[in-house]
Amino acid sequence: MSHVSTTRPRSFGRLMPAVLLTLVGVVTLSPSANAQDAITAESAAVIQASFVADLDAMREKFIGLAEAFPQDKYSWRPMDGVRSVSEVLMLIATEGYGFAPTSLGGEAAMAREEIQELRSITDKADVISHLNRGFDYAKAQLEGIDPSTLTGRFGRRERTAPEAVLGVTGDMHEHLGQLIAYARTNQIVPPWSQ
Repeated sequence: MSHVSTTRPRSFGRLMPAVLLTLVGVVTLSPSANAQDAITAESAAVIQASFVADLDAMREKFIGLAEAFPQDKYSWRPMDGVRSVSEVLMLIATEGYGFAPTSLGGEAAMAREEIQELRSITDKADVISHLNRGFDYAKAQLEGIDPSTLTGRFGRRERTAPEAVLGVTGDMHEHLGQLIAYARTNQIVPPWSQ
C-alpha cells in the first residue's frame, strides 16, 4: 500500500487556523444578544477579508496542481463514479464563478446552466484559464460586497457570514485535499512540497 502524506501545506497550516480563529472570535465576541445571528460591520469586514485571503491561498495551490498534472492525467480518476482530475479542477473553477461569490450575496458570472456546461472541459490550458478566471471573478465580487450587508442572516439559505464562508471554504479545501491525493497517487509532488 502506498503512503500518502498527511502533512498540510505550510501556508494552509498558517492560514486556515487564522481564518477559523477569526470566525470563532467574531461570533463569540459579538455584542448582540444572539451572537449567532448578528455581527458588527467591522467583524463582517474581517470575515470578508479572511475569505478573500483564503481563496488567494487556494488559488495558488489549485493552479500549481493543475500545472503539475500532465494532460494525459486529466482524465484519471481513482475509480468509476468518482470525479476525474479535470472534473475536480473545473468544479473549483465553477465555484469561483458561482458558489463563492454568491455565498456572501455577490452575483454569479453566468447562469447555472452555463456553469454546468463548463464542467465537461478537459483541455489543460482551458482548465487553467477557467481556474484563473473563476478565482479572479470570485475575488472581485467578494471585495465589492459592502460588509454592512453581512451582519445578520441573509441569502437563500439564511446563513450568517461565518456560516457561509465556512461552508464554501470547507468544500473547496475538501476538493484541494482530493486533488492532492490524486497527485500523490500518480507520483506527482505538489509544487509547494518540492
